[in-house]
Amino acid sequence: MNSEPGTGSRRYLKSREKPWAQSLAGWVCKTGITPNAISVLSIVFSVMAAVCMMKASEYPCKSCATWIWAGAAVFIQLRLLCNLLDGMVAIEGGKKSAVGGLYNEVPDRIADPLLLMAAGYCNDWVVKLWDIPVGWVAAVLAVGTAYIRVLGGTLTGTQSFIGPMAKQHRMAVLTFACLGSIAELWLRNDGKCAQEVMRYALALIVVGSVVTCWRRLCLIGKQLREQANASKPV
Repeated sequence: MNSEPGTGSRRYLKSREKPWAQSLAGWVCKTGITPNAISVLSIVFSVMAAVCMMKASEYPCKSCATWIWAGAAVFIQLRLLCNLLDGMVAIEGGKKSAVGGLYNEVPDRIADPLLLMAAGYCNDWVVKLWDIPVGWVAAVLAVGTAYIRVLGGTLTGTQSFIGPMAKQHRMAVLTFACLGSIAELWLRNDGKCAQEVMRYALALIVVGSVVTCWRRLCLIGKQLREQANASKPV
């Protein structure tokens, strides 16, 4: 039993227990698709989402831009679906491979920065924080949260998946920002592309990621001190 919620060797997902997820994973297992292929597919969906976000501002037609923003939201969720299914097919489906750990981590380290950087350039403007595009800041922090998680696993034997801005939370914010950009697109009358929603979404991801890094570092420090005290002779 883990002493802290969100810690262990595998990320806890409520959706993994849903009947629809189990049925879908069972169907995927029967198709012969490997967990590693599903992990790689998540990059494909991330690329498609990134393209949609960066192309949305190029269409003066609001209806076209609406469909593109909606497509971005859908592809982001498909990326998360791949993240859900690859683990279920590997563990519950008994198809875990010797290099599965690499496929479980590396595609995420590509997909996260790609989506966040694309969000920073999704219109004909660049959101800046001290002359640094915020999308890049968010991307670096996303990689940082994962690095600290893996570092904790190396040092303490358990990985921490606590938030408030873990991967699924970042993708949820991006998804809602894409949908919010549709509303902004139709509500604005100045002819400008939707931008405020994504601006605030990226700011929220940056702040939340900083808090997440800090919380994970504090937890690692706590665990290391507990292990050191436990190893002392009585």
